[in-house]
Amino acid sequence: MAQFVVRHLEETVKIRLKRRAERHGRSMEEEIRQILRNAAKQSDKPLPKLGTRIAARFSKVGLVADLPELRGQAPKPAVFR
Repeated sequence: MAQFVVRHLEETVKIRLKRRAERHGRSMEEEIRQILRNAAKQSDKPLPKLGTRIAARFSKVGLVADLPELRGQAPKPAVFR
């Protein structure tokens, strides 16, 4: 088993971790282990490509028109009116 020492952890973070552990009925140490397990699982998933992430972020904003594909085109300067 590995052991970690975390130095310079803010007191507010410690308090929030303790409260979170209490809500889940665990010790703070077990709560931190669970957080680390979940973080390690997520890092194995491939990160979606940039365009997919941007589209997901703005999916509920109301853009209804498709954006043209720009791959292979020279960049054009913005025109402000």
